[in-house]
Amino acid sequence: MACKRLLFVSALLLSLPGLVWTQTPAQAPNSPPTSTAPQAEHRQASDPYTGDLFIFDSPGRDQRLQIDRVMDILGIRSGKNVADIGAGSGWFTVRAARRVGALGMVYAVEINPDALRYIHDRAEKEGLHNVKTVMGKSFDPMLPAKVNAVLMLETYHEIAEPVVLLKNLRASLSPGARVGIIDRNGNRENHGLPKEVVIREAAQAGYRLVEQDDFVKPAGMDYFLVFAAK
Repeated sequence: MACKRLLFVSALLLSLPGLVWTQTPAQAPNSPPTSTAPQAEHRQASDPYTGDLFIFDSPGRDQRLQIDRVMDILGIRSGKNVADIGAGSGWFTVRAARRVGALGMVYAVEINPDALRYIHDRAEKEGLHNVKTVMGKSFDPMLPAKVNAVLMLETYHEIAEPVVLLKNLRASLSPGARVGIIDRNGNRENHGLPKEVVIREAAQAGYRLVEQDDFVKPAGMDYFLVFAAK
């Protein structure tokens, strides 16, 4: 029975995004000033996931995704500022927060206020005081400070205006910052996107590809792309 439950959870992990970047909820208190969305083509996107967030914390996900290797490649270390865009349950947020330590900061960006509350409570329970939740928008992560590294984990294929969002993200990048995108191939409707599309859109937004890996395949992902602003 336990085996069947684990297989069920693993299947859900492959089919559900961290969040769906197609809607913009009411602005949270103390968030940055409201920005205006430019005219841009919207993608076909799935309905927002509203179930339990525990599914994103399946046992063994650290090893399957090799998250420590991911953080090494992105240059996430003590004292750095990191953005987790599409933070979901905060799975990556808390791991990055432990890595950067008290001198660093992790910004958990979501458009789902329930997820932000979940992450806030999780950080408090785990004694992590270097986590800040940020109410983002479908076209702008609304980061309040400069960051050294960004990760979009199983999120990019759900962003409705990816080129616009990446352009808005550039203003929040420190010199030499790296932007990582981990996702799987698909046709958007089945929670995936070809890596060639991601690379093309990133180039349109003013980024260059600096590394690509596929060691994330055991986690059900197909590619790990790393970009830097031109």
